Amino acid sequence: MIIKAIILGLVEGLTEFAPVSSTGHMIIVDDMWLRSEEFLTKHGANTFKVVIQLGSILAVVVTFKNRFINLLSFGRFSKAEIQGNGRLKLSQVIVGLIPAGVLGVLFNDYIDDYLFSTATVLIGLVIGALLMIAADYLGPIRPKTQSVDEITYKQALIVGLFQCLSLWPGFSRSGSTISGGVLTGMSHRVAADFTFIMAVPIMAGASFLSLLKNWEYMTMDALPVFVAGFISAFIFALVSIRFFLKLINKVRLVPFAIYRIVLAGVIYFVFF
Repeated sequence: MIIKAIILGLVEGLTEFAPVSSTGHMIIVDDMWLRSEEFLTKHGANTFKVVIQLGSILAVVVTFKNRFINLLSFGRFSKAEIQGNGRLKLSQVIVGLIPAGVLGVLFNDYIDDYLFSTATVLIGLVIGALLMIAADYLGPIRPKTQSVDEITYKQALIVGLFQCLSLWPGFSRSGSTISGGVLTGMSHRVAADFTFIMAVPIMAGASFLSLLKNWEYMTMDALPVFVAGFISAFIFALVSIRFFLKLINKVRLVPFAIYRIVLAGVIYFVFF
């Protein structure tokens, strides 16, 4: 069981923040192979997936720790920064979070009841891939926004609207928001940085609410499995995030889009 937990943590860590859909990979690895429900029960398996997601979130916090400290105004700023210029502000992150946050609260039960299926994930994988290809070809050749400190409120809001697409399973939060950022004039790296920063509060909030709802399934017998998965997800997410951020400006989104289409084909072949 510990080995399976480590493998699932690896899958979560490597795919949560890359624009390839962690949900699609969980379907292949867990539902088709490891079958965590068999040793954790259905509710226990769902709780486990929440726990390992928290490991991935912690990896983002560690990677961007200085940025988060500055957002919370614990850092030292220049005169221009104090006047509201020259750095990304917490209010801009909040603007980006509002659209998906509101829709997530309003339609959470509907999404859980009707959208979490293999068929909907396939749709999300393919349409999300097409969006990413469109962003690469329609985005500016020379992006004006070369730093997250240059992001405007308008750009933050548009990226937030694109993040709403990720409420559809398989669409991928990072795929949606990076595409939106690129289309607003951000470089791929800036769009990725902003995506990861926005992901922390919205994912942490959703994860903690889900964890509280399913706290009874955090039994002492299952605790070693949960801990192993959490640590595995944290380590592999840490490696994945840093590698992805170095790569994204060079390869852009098309290779990931092609991979998503291939992944959709594999899932379709196996399930249908």
